[in-house]
Amino acid sequence: MHFTSAMTGAMYCLTFALLMSAGGRAQATELIYVPVNPMFGGSPLNGSTLLSAAQAQNKSKDPNDASSRYFDKSPLEQFNDNLERAIISQLSSAAASRIVGPNGKFTPGSLETGNFLITVVDLGGGLLRITTTDKVSGSTTSFEVKQ
Repeated sequence: MHFTSAMTGAMYCLTFALLMSAGGRAQATELIYVPVNPMFGGSPLNGSTLLSAAQAQNKSKDPNDASSRYFDKSPLEQFNDNLERAIISQLSSAAASRIVGPNGKFTPGSLETGNFLITVVDLGGGLLRITTTDKVSGSTTSFEVKQ
């Protein structure tokens, strides 16, 4: 069978029309906005993902962040910082052992070191207040602990 080009074009149009009518009617729906950010009504489960993506893109550094300054130091300065922390830890352990009695409980009283005055006060009901005073600056800090 031999078809002319006009007849071939008519067959393509007929085939296209049949395929379009066989597929059913096209439906249009409304576009619905669903927020992603939990601050604007999105799922709270997206929060950590968005935060980690933002932090990964953040190129600025906080000049007051001690952890970022630590790696900017030379190995000698890092070693010195670690050594200082270890010595302070040993000194605080020694001070704590002097204010703890033989029964393992804190004993009210005071302890004086070169730069600090540590005072333990019994507030009653098993509650103690431990106050540390810097002798040089006079600043104090305290916390309470239950025995």
